[in-house]
Formats: sequence, structure tokens, C-alpha cells
Amino acid sequence: MKNIKWIFVLYALAALLAMGGIGIAIALRSVPLILLTILLLCVIMGLGFKKKKEMITAGEL
Repeated sequence: MKNIKWIFVLYALAALLAMGGIGIAIALRSVPLILLTILLLCVIMGLGFKKKKEMITAGEL
């Protein structure tokens, strides 16, 4: 392992928190909160993949 890309660690932790939020929302039986956390997870994952593509294009990965 050469070098850790900390931005991806942060994206992974944010996605993990969003997944935990989905579980909490299910436990609370709150449909709006479930939908909000699923949307949040999709946004976080999308940003992570977008950043990875940008870094590959720039030759940083």
C-alpha cells in the first residue's frame, strides 16, 4: 500500500454513516427519514465515484 487517499476514506465513512442512518430511520419507522438517508447515501456514493473518475483522468490514481 503506497499512499492512502484520505478523501476516499472520508467518502467511505460518510457512506457508512448514511447506511447507519437508514437503519436508525427504519427502527424509528420514519418513511421520510428513510427516503432522505437513502438519497443522502446515493449522493455521497455519486460524489465518491465522480471524484475517483476525476483523479483517474488527471493521472493521480
